Amino acid sequence: MPFATAKDGTPIYYKDWGAGQPVVFSHGWPLTADAWDPQLKVMADNGFRAVAHDRRGGGRSGQTWEGNDLDTYADDLAAVIEDADLRDVILVGHSTGGGEVTRYIGRHGSGRVAKAVLLGAIPPLMLKTEANPEGLPIDVFDEIRDGVEKDRSQFYKDLSAAFYGANRDGSTVTQGTRDEFWLWGMTVGIKGAYDCVKAFSETDLTEDLERFDVPTLIVHGDDDQIVPIVAAGDKSSQLVKDVTYKVYRGAPHGLAMVPEFAERFNADLLEFARG
Repeated sequence: MPFATAKDGTPIYYKDWGAGQPVVFSHGWPLTADAWDPQLKVMADNGFRAVAHDRRGGGRSGQTWEGNDLDTYADDLAAVIEDADLRDVILVGHSTGGGEVTRYIGRHGSGRVAKAVLLGAIPPLMLKTEANPEGLPIDVFDEIRDGVEKDRSQFYKDLSAAFYGANRDGSTVTQGTRDEFWLWGMTVGIKGAYDCVKAFSETDLTEDLERFDVPTLIVHGDDDQIVPIVAAGDKSSQLVKDVTYKVYRGAPHGLAMVPEFAERFNADLLEFARG
């Protein structure tokens, strides 16, 4: 199993499948690289090199007390890209991973990047402020922290319903899909999971989005109960210069793991990567 070494010495695990132009995936909170397995297989099956890492704090990567913030996550992503010597990269980020991709471009530039994909991503800012009235109030994120701190196992089991839209009438989300969410979440140390809430909710990525200078695909479900589309996809699509914006009607936050939406996303991702 390959590991990159972060600036502070933390081992960052990544899987590296296939050969061809690299597509590098960054996962959402509180998951691991395994959440991307279906997309990794699709891309590797179609002549791409598919790479995905476990964010520090969970999975097979090191668990650190410090460094659970978007600057460090972006630097860890850079360490993976440099360790594997990847160039002409297509970056794909879901949710917090979308913030990681965005901060990577804002912090490291696009010298190694060909394209970017933001899926249900947190930019530009999730927190409600006077300048961002479409965001969510701090109480929402305080409740998430409380759930992680007091009984994260049950909290993750409950959260999976909204994450995948399993709480909607007519949902076809299986118990197996919800169990995966719980399993991945439980590999994340409580410190990393807790700190990441502040990272994904309070980091303003507006200026990072404005630095994008590569073709970008933004995909967001209009029934996203985790990252509201009005505060995220709608705004990000106005800040990125060369953007294709696709709204999936009725799609939840974790749409890439729900078969009826995953098939469409996989096709859109493959088309964008080849285009």
